[in-house]
Amino acid sequence: MDDGIARLLARLRDLEAEIDRAFAEKRAAMRDSLGREGARFERAALDEQRRLRKSLRVFLARSPLLFYLTAPAIYALLVPIALLDLALVLYQRVCFPIYGLARVPRADFIAWDRHELVYLNAIERLNCLYCGYATGVIAYAREVGGRTEDYWCPIKHADPLHPPHSRYHGFLDYGDAAGFRHRQDGRRPGTKAP
Repeated sequence: MDDGIARLLARLRDLEAEIDRAFAEKRAAMRDSLGREGARFERAALDEQRRLRKSLRVFLARSPLLFYLTAPAIYALLVPIALLDLALVLYQRVCFPIYGLARVPRADFIAWDRHELVYLNAIERLNCLYCGYATGVIAYAREVGGRTEDYWCPIKHADPLHPPHSRYHGFLDYGDAAGFRHRQDGRRPGTKAP
């Protein structure tokens, strides 16, 4: 990787860290305290949130018919997502130790907190649980896949990816045969470069 790209990537990491700090400050300003159970809001904030909760009856009455018709398609994805989740856990436990790769902490990707917000009705809470789980498993899969790809085939594609996973920028350039052979042979004992 050339120095110009390395500098840009360092700036990108700095900007991402700055964004994370700004969000953390915003969360801290909203919360009264953070305990083991998660965010705790001041009583006045909780009262306002409860006031803004839409009743289940109103929510169902105002939902378009197409929402009802598409719900089974959305929730049917829970089965393959749960199977993917299980497969990723097993895959990491079996394969990652063999490759010498650090396991991806599943809990870093799957968050179970939005359903606790008092301004959500029962269906909105269920939706938040589902979305948090589904998008978390997909993000978890992307990281597991990225670590696997980094180990087996750390080569950039000829065409750009949008957006690439977190390890992609450290991959070798498309067509860098010598770099690939050197990198891979260094990772696998007993192999020799041609």
